[in-house]
Amino acid sequence: MSSATYSTTAGADLQHDLVRAGFYPQMVQDVLAEAMLDLPVVDHFLHLETHFDHTEVHRHITVMVRSEKVLFIVHVDDQQLDDHGHDVMAQVSVEMISLARIESVATSYVYHQPQHYSSGDLVRELTFGMSWDGTKRIDLAPAECADPQCEADHGLNGTSQPEDLVLRVSSEADGQRAVDKAREFAVRLRLATIA
Repeated sequence: MSSATYSTTAGADLQHDLVRAGFYPQMVQDVLAEAMLDLPVVDHFLHLETHFDHTEVHRHITVMVRSEKVLFIVHVDDQQLDDHGHDVMAQVSVEMISLARIESVATSYVYHQPQHYSSGDLVRELTFGMSWDGTKRIDLAPAECADPQCEADHGLNGTSQPEDLVLRVSSEADGQRAVDKAREFAVRLRLATIA
């Protein structure tokens, strides 16, 4: 592991958050250290998510780490290879994006009971999106015909939009602290991309 990468206070905070998340923390630290090439951690946000697929539980973590001029995104999925969960595989992907390439940092807020809103009320959900034109999401659906008796194939209609990263954090699922941290990270990232 690179000592320079985690030598800052922000680097120590990242290590603490990785250990607290408990999702292969040493593996994530080592992969990040290799990717960051001794660049020190300036800022980070991590999002651990669990979802259920019939009888299986799947977890994945997304870790965004900012150095002075670059954002690193690490995504880890694990998968059970047998019915008893003894044989497990982790797939790790790392992307490095120059802060200058980030085209958009978008946030969408959810407030409960907005009719009673006052300054300082907590954001209960936050959707954080970032685009650097790395990938595009294409949503396709069968084209519809106005004739209800028509059985012809009318092809597909769809939209194409850049969606390089989207994370949703909610106070109910992740805790209010996670929502606040995501919001603060988005603000700091926005400032870093325009600097």
